[in-house]
Amino acid sequence: MKVKVGVSNRHVHLTKDTYEYLFDGKMMEKRNELSQAGEFASTDTVDLEYDGKTIYHVRVVGPFRSHDQIELLGSDINYLELHAPVRRSGDLENTPSIKIKNGDKVVETDGVIRAERHVHVNTDDQERLGLFERDKVHLVTRKGEVEAFVKISKNARLELHIDKDEAEEYGLSTGDEVEIRKI
Repeated sequence: MKVKVGVSNRHVHLTKDTYEYLFDGKMMEKRNELSQAGEFASTDTVDLEYDGKTIYHVRVVGPFRSHDQIELLGSDINYLELHAPVRRSGDLENTPSIKIKNGDKVVETDGVIRAERHVHVNTDDQERLGLFERDKVHLVTRKGEVEAFVKISKNARLELHIDKDEAEEYGLSTGDEVEIRKI
């Protein structure tokens, strides 16, 4: 079976309180829809600072979350010399803290991760495809095989999510198709 690829760059998900503080109470505006239902890139960016090093213009992704979550690339983690775990979205226990900045507004929060590779599958297709939450799958790319976990959600669009660094490593771009095999 083939699955489309979605390449993800570094980004942040913010709580409503954090966003309103950083952006002086303004409403979050959509720049564009993302491939998964309800997810969107906002027009806003923030800077991330850790131990005197800064990553500028990191996209804010909506909608609001119940906890701030900062998804970095492996190269970002190396640059910042930060020990951030590879985790699934929302698994933020015992994650490092970072400063999120917008001008003179600063919030320090935990929630820094490198997102694990995953394949989105909707609840209507999971049985038909024989894929269930946390199943491990192999994906065949031009540069070899890679493993990913299955993530089930009601309105998901079938798609591999892989970060920009890993996509470069495996020769993948958004819109590519890869063969998927259940382990």
